[in-house]
Parts: sequence; structure tokens; C-alpha cells
Amino acid sequence: MTPDTTTLKQLHAIVDAARERRAEDVTVLDLTDVSSTLEYFVICTATAGLQLNAVQENIREKAMAAGLPRPSVEGPSERWLLLAFGGGVIVHIMTKDAREYYDLEGLWSDARAMDFPEAQTGTTA
Repeated sequence: MTPDTTTLKQLHAIVDAARERRAEDVTVLDLTDVSSTLEYFVICTATAGLQLNAVQENIREKAMAAGLPRPSVEGPSERWLLLAFGGGVIVHIMTKDAREYYDLEGLWSDARAMDFPEAQTGTTA
């Protein structure tokens, strides 16, 4: 299923916000064809607690500016944090160890990975 324009803009805002705070390996999974209750997962890696917090604060701010509701926060720890924007978009911010341990991409391997290329900066010749 192809997401509507509003959802695409919201997902892009989340991906860009994560990248702005140097989150690594930002992945978006479309779960609409493999789950009856979940729509999109955004998964990214942060190096430690301070970066994890910076990433989640930026994502929360930019996602709400893009029209998503205030997220609920679950599991804040030094290794993992989940932001739930209603039922549609769930953001997982994890340390590398936690991401390898939980292997959400492997667990949801039937989901379609969505491509959000990094914005090109600089000038073109």
C-alpha cells in the first residue's frame, strides 16, 4: 500500500529530524501489508543516552510540526526509546547493541523498506 502525501511528509520529517541529530542507519518499514494494527516503524541508531535524547527531542518537535499528535514515550533507557505517534507511526531509537539484540528488521522482514534518500547539500556545478 502506498502512503498518502501527508503520511509521506510526516515520515520524511521524522527521518530528517533523526539525521539532523546524527542518528545512524535510519530505516522506515511499511507494515501496512503485514500487520492489522501497525502502519510504519522508523528505526534508527544513536550512540549513547545523550544522543538518544537529542534525537528523540528533535523527532518529537519536527513530527508534531508536520501534523502528527504528541507522542507517547515508552521504555526510556540508556539503550532504547520508543515514540508512538498514535497508532500509525512508531519510532524506535536504539543503541547499536540494543538494535542488534532486538533485530526489529529481522522480526518484520516481510515489511517493505521505504527509501528516504538523504538531502543533498551544497551546490551543483
